Order: sequence, then structure tokens, then C-alpha cells
Amino acid sequence: MALSKLFRKKTVQDILKQVEKNEFDGHNALGKHLTARDLTAFGIAAIVGAGIFSTIGKASADGGPAVIFLFLFTAIACSFAAFAYAEFASMVPVSGSAYTYSYVAFGEIVAWIIGWALIMEYAIGNITVAISWSDYFTGLLESGGIHLPQWVQMDYLTASNGFKDATALMQGGKSFENLSSGLQDAYTAYLTSPVIGSFHFVADLPALLIIVLITALVYRGMKESRNASNLMVIIKLCIVLLVIAVGVFYVDTANWHPFAPNGVSGVLKGVSAVFFAYIGFDAISTTAEECKDPQRDLPKGMMWAIIICTLLYIAIALVLTGMVSYNELNVGDPLAFVFDKLDLKWMSGIIAVSAVVAMASVLLVFQMGQPRIWMSMSRDGLLPKKFSTVHPKFKTPSFATIVTGFVVAVPALFLNLTMVTDLCSIGTLFAFVLVCAGVLVLQNKPDIPRGKFKTPYVNSKFIMPVLILIGLIYSFGYNKKATMEFLTNETQIRSSADIITSLDKDHFAKVYEYLVRLDAENSTTDTPDLELILSKYEQDDLQYAAVIKGLPVHDSDKYESGFDLFKHKIPMWIFFIALIGLTVWSYKENLSLIPLLGLICCLYMMAELSVWNWIYFTIWLLVGLLIYFSFSRKNSKLNIQ
Repeated sequence: MALSKLFRKKTVQDILKQVEKNEFDGHNALGKHLTARDLTAFGIAAIVGAGIFSTIGKASADGGPAVIFLFLFTAIACSFAAFAYAEFASMVPVSGSAYTYSYVAFGEIVAWIIGWALIMEYAIGNITVAISWSDYFTGLLESGGIHLPQWVQMDYLTASNGFKDATALMQGGKSFENLSSGLQDAYTAYLTSPVIGSFHFVADLPALLIIVLITALVYRGMKESRNASNLMVIIKLCIVLLVIAVGVFYVDTANWHPFAPNGVSGVLKGVSAVFFAYIGFDAISTTAEECKDPQRDLPKGMMWAIIICTLLYIAIALVLTGMVSYNELNVGDPLAFVFDKLDLKWMSGIIAVSAVVAMASVLLVFQMGQPRIWMSMSRDGLLPKKFSTVHPKFKTPSFATIVTGFVVAVPALFLNLTMVTDLCSIGTLFAFVLVCAGVLVLQNKPDIPRGKFKTPYVNSKFIMPVLILIGLIYSFGYNKKATMEFLTNETQIRSSADIITSLDKDHFAKVYEYLVRLDAENSTTDTPDLELILSKYEQDDLQYAAVIKGLPVHDSDKYESGFDLFKHKIPMWIFFIALIGLTVWSYKENLSLIPLLGLICCLYMMAELSVWNWIYFTIWLLVGLLIYFSFSRKNSKLNIQ
């Protein structure tokens, strides 16, 4: 097999001709209903969801009021990527998003990889949102006096892992009442669930319900989806503005001091959570064929959505951190929490209802994007022809929509929220990286027809080396300790929770005896809580290090070192190596600064995700390559031609 066949490309002219010939090939045209206003609303519908109702709390607790700079940084990074998306969308105004753009810029194998990654982004993103929607919905039911059994409102992995952790902590002396509410729920769900053989049936049924309803709406038509999305956007924007308007009267500026309590590292700690708050604007590009004027309206819709949502996020973050101290915001529902804490119960109720609406609108946009990616891949022969079937009456990719419903619904019953959130983030960031790189690859090619929108050109030849120099001065001048720990792979002490949950029964007694000798207050405790005793030493790094050194357990249970520690740094090393390569490339080819910065920012956020996400993502890509070489390569229309 010639290597060149893997990188065979589609031209923009061929893609546009293919759209015109779709009806002759058995593909009906999609209905054109969308304007710039509708696209902006879709963007807001996708972005204002989990971020403003949940992840903003954790990010604020880590970074304090300075988390607004993280929202600004993420918005700028997404804007850089949005410029690249907008340029491609203007150049190639068809469904397919980053998949189609990569087919033009890099060739078929890369297009397949990005298409396969987008399947992860949208499918896993939908699963994430469905699980979050289920949490808010069941919470709303409970506030109204309707209590569903725990085993029908939780996924299997959370229940199973929570049961193990809760059991270990209770063996270590912690009472059930002193467990976190999440562990209590997981323990109860696993214990009370129906048992089939040795399998405990725990499944998130409300998540299944919302997926079925949204899939039916998306199947029914773009016009109906647009109208539902616009209505939900109006509702949640009104609620967000109400929260800001009411909350501003309860802001105590004393809560903004210190503004950055944990420094730059604290602010950046929430980078993946905050980025997840912006996922969705790229879904707009999948609706290109259903726009009345895609070359003009797609860039406008993306930019306005990011600008509006960033302003809302910053305002909400300032109000939240002004109403209560930042260190109280590490909760799953921060908006409802702060108003409940200030005894404004009526606002908590309104926020709970709006959160359910907001999550549903995010799911709607994501559930629209997925079938259109599959439809584009099917048109090119990389997926079976059935996936490109368009409903003759509803003018939607009907078969692909139904398959999307199944692909999202089944895993949502059983998968863990944290796992799917990070997988969604890495798939999205990978797509952003390739789209930005695609613009850079095509920037100097004169034979590429240009659309109405083009990213403003700024030569990065000398700017990139200067930025690298500034980064080095900061790292070794102002952040030397953390930098040297990273470079030298210095041994790290495990957290108290990690140590206690890793112990077996034989070690519990030894550890307890050791801690009692250190803490006379606990010498008469009948039900020792090892985690509680050990965690209080974490307030002082030197004291904690001394206590851990004397623990009567193996060093591997106390410390993380060697390759076990280094493997978590592999993504960041990949980023640094790529950064050097990009700097050299920019110097040689006079690359455009905006898409280059978009590529670097997105690659950095990928590096902030754990090595396990990289491993799971790599496995996903390998499965995709197996499908490509066994089916897609030989059925590709470019191969047949």
C-alpha cells in the first residue's frame, strides 16, 4: 500500500461539487433554516451549561476570585481556535466540521482520525451532560418531595468504586455519617440495588430518559430543534442575568481578598474544568449545510457565542466569590449553594429549574452535531452508506441520529462522570489542535479558494522566540521550586485519603497505633477515623512529611516516585517538545500567529489532563485505525475513483 494513498486529499472544489450532486447520489439535501442569530443561540446553548452551574464552583475554590483570568485565558484560547474554525467554515461551508477541514488540509488518514476523535467528543460529551442533567433533575425532584431509589439515579462505576472506598474508610474507623454525601449515596446505591447473580444492577435511568427525548426532537427536524434551543437559551439567559442582578447586592468585597490565594498554580489548576465550560462552540460548524449564508453567518455565530458566554462567566465568578468566601465553593451546585447559604431559598429553586433547562439545551446541540459528522464520513465512503441517509420529510440524517441515541444512551447508564468529562475534553482539544494546524498548513498555498472570512495575519517568526524566553524567565525566576521538581522528578508524598484507602486490614491497626502515639487526644477513641487524624497534619507540609516518614507501611504506599511519578508528566513533556518544534516551524515558514497560539493553548490544556486520559484516548484512536484499515480505506470514494 503506497503511503501517499493514506494522505490523499479532497479539494475544496470537489467538496462543493459533491454537495450539489448529493441528490443524484441518493442523498437528499438538508433543510436550510439557520441565521447568524440562530447560530449564536446554538453556541450559547452549548456553552452555558455544566460550566456555569457546576464546574465554576470547583475552579473558583482552587483559584479564588482570580479564576476570572482563567476564564479569560480559556476564552482567548477558544477564540484562537474559533478563528481557525471560522476560516475553514467560510472556505468549506458543508457539514463535517474539523473532519472535513482535515480532509482538505492533511489527507484521508488524518481526516479519519479527527472524525473518530469527534465521535468521542460528541458522544462522550453527550454522556457527560446527560449524567449532569440527571443529577440536577433528581435533586429537583427531591426538593419537591419525590425520592427515587439511589440505584436508579447513579452509574454503576460510581456506585461500585464508592462502595469500595466507603468500605475501606469505615474499616479505618470513619463512621458512615462522617463520609462525604457522594460516598454515602454510592454505598447506599450499591447495597440496595437489585442483584443478578453477583452483578449489582445500578443504572442512571433519568439520563436515559433525557437522551431519548432529545434524540426524538433532533430526529424530528432542524426547525423544531432550533425553536426549542432558542426558547431554552432565553430561559437560561434570563436566569443567569437574574442571578447576577440579585447577587450583586450581596457582594462583600472583603471576600475578594486575597484575589489569588493559591497563586498562578491555583488558577491554572481548574483549566480542564473551565475548558469543559466552553466546549460546544465548534458544534455550530456541523450545521453549515443548514445555514442560509454559512460563509457569513458561521464566523459571526461562533465569535458572538464565545464573547457573550465569557462576559457571563466572568460576571458570575465575581458575584459568587464576592457573596461567599472562595474556599466554600467546592460544591457541585455553586449557584444554588450560595443563595441557599444566604437564606434566599426562592432563588435556589429557580436556579435548580434553570439548570435542568440549561443541561437539556447543551445535550440538544451536541446530539445534533454527532449525526452530521457521521453523515459526512459516510458520504466519503469511510462509513457505511446507511449513515448518510436523510429523512425525506424531516430533512435530518435519520439513521445516524438513531444510532447516536443508542451510542450515548447505553454508556450513560453505567459510566463515571469524571472519566467521561476528561475524555470529552481531550477529544475536543485534539480536534482544535488539528483545525488550527490545518489553517497553518494551508496559509501559503495559493491554489486554495478562500471564503469571505480570513484570520487576520500576524507574523509569528520573531514573536514566538520572545514568548519562549518570557516563559523560561518566569519558570526559573518566579516559579523555580515547581520547575526544578518537575525537571528532577522529585519524590512526592501521597495525600492522606490515597494512603488510607490503599491499606489492607493488617495495616490499619499498625497505622492507628502509630497515629495514637502522635496524638494523645485520640488515644481513647473507640471508633478511630484514620483519614481524619492523618489529614489534619496536611495543613503543615513539614509536619506532614515527618508523620508520613514514620508510618509503618511500605514506601510505595506513602510516596510517589520514579516512573510512577514521571508517567504523569509525559503529556507535559510532549507539549514542551512540540513547542520547540512549532517555534522552529514558525521561524522557517512565517506562520500566522493567531492559529499558532490556538494550537499551543489547546495543546497545553491537553497536557494538563492526566496520562490515563491520553492512554484511553490512544486506545480509542487505535480502535478507529483498525476500522479504517479493515473497511474505510478500501471503500473510500477517493479510492474507488
